[in-house]
Amino acid sequence: MSDCIFCKIISKEIPANVIYEDEKILAFHDLSPVAPQHVLIIPKVHIDNMNGITEESGEVVAHIFTKVKEISKQLGINDSGYRIVSNCGVEGGQTVGHLHFHLAGGRQMQWPPG
Repeated sequence: MSDCIFCKIISKEIPANVIYEDEKILAFHDLSPVAPQHVLIIPKVHIDNMNGITEESGEVVAHIFTKVKEISKQLGINDSGYRIVSNCGVEGGQTVGHLHFHLAGGRQMQWPPG
């Protein structure tokens, strides 16, 4: 999608502080962190949000979750704990129309989140 900021990050049109990349996903530091460690994990294929996941695209979502352990270890938060969040739609707090998962840790997380 030509106007999607995350698609532009994937295509390297916009720089990002990338910490993990493979053929299916990209993980980079959030510009507005809510915790000492806060990265976004996105599929390289454009999916609008959680409602856009199909059986076919579900494979990339599963891949994201198989890589979380590796990414959290790289961030030094695997043992202490972390939170994974995906906002869906305006009322869900989604601000970028590309499926993404926030991986946040490095401090005690609170509940309810907001």
